[in-house]
Amino acid sequence: MVPDATTLASRPDVSAETIAGLMAREERALESRTQGSRALHARAARTMTGGVPSSYQAREPWPIYLTRGSGSRVWDVDGNEYSDFHNGYGSMVQGHAHPAIVRAVSERIPLGSHFAMPTEDSVVVSEELARRFGLPQWRFVNSGSEATMDAIRIARGATGRDPIVKIFGSYHGHHDYVMVSIGAPYDDIGPPDRMNSLSYGAGIPQAVVDLTVAVPFNDAAAMERRIEALEAEGRKPACVIMEAAMMNLGVVLPEPGYLQAVREITRRHGIVLIFDEVKTGLCVAAGGAVERFGVLPDMVTLAKALGGGLPTGAIGATEELMAVVASDKVKQVGTYNGNPLAMAAARANLLEVLTPEAYTHLDRLNDRLMAGCRDILARHGLAGYPVGISSKGCVHFTDAPIRDYTSFMAHQNAALPELAWLYNANRAVLMAPGREEEWTLSVQHTDADVDRYLDSLDVMAGDLARR
Repeated sequence: MVPDATTLASRPDVSAETIAGLMAREERALESRTQGSRALHARAARTMTGGVPSSYQAREPWPIYLTRGSGSRVWDVDGNEYSDFHNGYGSMVQGHAHPAIVRAVSERIPLGSHFAMPTEDSVVVSEELARRFGLPQWRFVNSGSEATMDAIRIARGATGRDPIVKIFGSYHGHHDYVMVSIGAPYDDIGPPDRMNSLSYGAGIPQAVVDLTVAVPFNDAAAMERRIEALEAEGRKPACVIMEAAMMNLGVVLPEPGYLQAVREITRRHGIVLIFDEVKTGLCVAAGGAVERFGVLPDMVTLAKALGGGLPTGAIGATEELMAVVASDKVKQVGTYNGNPLAMAAARANLLEVLTPEAYTHLDRLNDRLMAGCRDILARHGLAGYPVGISSKGCVHFTDAPIRDYTSFMAHQNAALPELAWLYNANRAVLMAPGREEEWTLSVQHTDADVDRYLDSLDVMAGDLARR
C-alpha cells in the first residue's frame, strides 16, 4: 500500500518529532498573541455553534477573529496585523475595501438595498460575463453552492437524466449532490475506473450519494471508461461537473490536453460539461479557464470573487440549456438573486478592478512567489515544489508529483502545511487553514507582502534543516 501523509511525516529528512516540537513552540507563540480571540471565542461558543458561523472557520483551540481589512492587510481583535493570503478563500482578489467597490456600494445603498426586482447593474454584469466567458445566457444566485446546485438541476432538466459525474476530491459546495467523495482516507478512494461514492459527513441520503459518480482528475481515459460503464448500466450521466483551471488540493493544474479531451468526450456522449469556476473564474484570468485554456464548456459557475466581498454567484450557459429556464421547465429562483448591492459591487469589480493590468500584476507577483519558494526549498534541502496560476499558488511538501486526489493523499506531508500556517500566523501572514497551504493574491498585494511570505517560509525551512 502507498504510505499516507502521516507516515511520510516521519521520514528521515523531516522527522515527526522535529515537526511536533516546532508545532508546539509556534502554537504557544500564537496563543500568547491572540488572547483577545480566545476571549471572544469563549463568548461566541455560548450562542454560536463551535463559536463560528461555518465549520470551515473553526480552529483548535480557537480561531483568529478579525476586525477589519484594508488593501492587502487585515487586523485581528488583538490588534495583530497580517498580510492576507487567505483572502476569504480567494473571494477577495480585489483586496479589502477597494475604493472602486466601496464607492459603488456607498452610492447604491441609499437608493435601496433590496427589491427582488431586476436593476440595470444586473444587465451590465451579465453582458460583461457573456463577453468574458463566451457563454451567452446568465442567471444570478447568492453563493457558489447555489450556483453549482442550480447548474446541476438545469443539466438534469435539459437531459432528463439523474446521475452526475464529479472529480474525486473536488469540493463544489455544500448541497447534497456534491457532498460526495471529498476528504476521504486513502484506503477508501478505490481504483481509477471504479472510485467510490462516499458521503462527506452525515445527513446525506444514500440514494443521493449513489447518483453521484466520482472519477480521477487528469485522467480523461478513466472518465470515459466510467461513463461508458454507466451507459451500459442504463445510468447515463446528465453532466460532468469539474474544477477546470485547477483542482483545489493546494493547486493541481490540468495536464496538457486534459480539458480538451474531457470536452470531446462529453460532447460525443451528449453529456453537459460544467466548469465550476467558483474559486478560480475571475482569479486566474478575466475569462477563467475558458480564456486560460481555450476550452468552452456548456456551463460555467461563478461566485466568490465576483461580488468583491458581497455574497453573489452566477451561472453562464448556452442558449439551448438556458431554454429550460426561460420556459420555466426548470425553476431557477431566489429572493436575493441579483441583489442591487451585490450587482453594483460586481459591476465595479468587473469594469474597474479586474482589468488587464490587474492580471499582469497578479501574474508577476505569483511568478516571484514561486521562484522564491523554489529557491528556499532548494537552499534548505526541504522536499517540495511550488505550483501556481495567476493569483493562486501553493507549496506541495513532497518530491512526488501531485496530479489528482489519490496522489495528493499518498504523498503530501500533512503536518508541514499545518506547521507553515503557524509560522505564517506568527510572522504576520494569514493563510487559509488546511493541509494544502494555498495562497490567493489580490490586486492590492505588493512585493512587501510577497517578502513576508517568503521570509516566513525561509525561517521554517531553516528551522527544519537545523533539527
